[in-house]
Amino acid sequence: MSALKEMVECVAKKLVDNPDAVYVVETEGERTIIIELKVDPKDLGKVIGRQGRTAKALRTLLSAAATKIGKRAVLEIIE
Repeated sequence: MSALKEMVECVAKKLVDNPDAVYVVETEGERTIIIELKVDPKDLGKVIGRQGRTAKALRTLLSAAATKIGKRAVLEIIE
């Protein structure tokens, strides 16, 4: 498991009420890494946050970590 995927999974599991329903898939391209995050529909609001603040913060963390390895990372939250 890559460090980026592991980081997103760990943070998401701490945010939600049902951590067993957290599902993370990583797709790696030449320059970009796409991370798809799926959670229980009841926990979707907790991952997105008010006006998307939590999701934005998670994307910022992911982007900073990806920059260290010379890649670009995109977080997609699947409903």
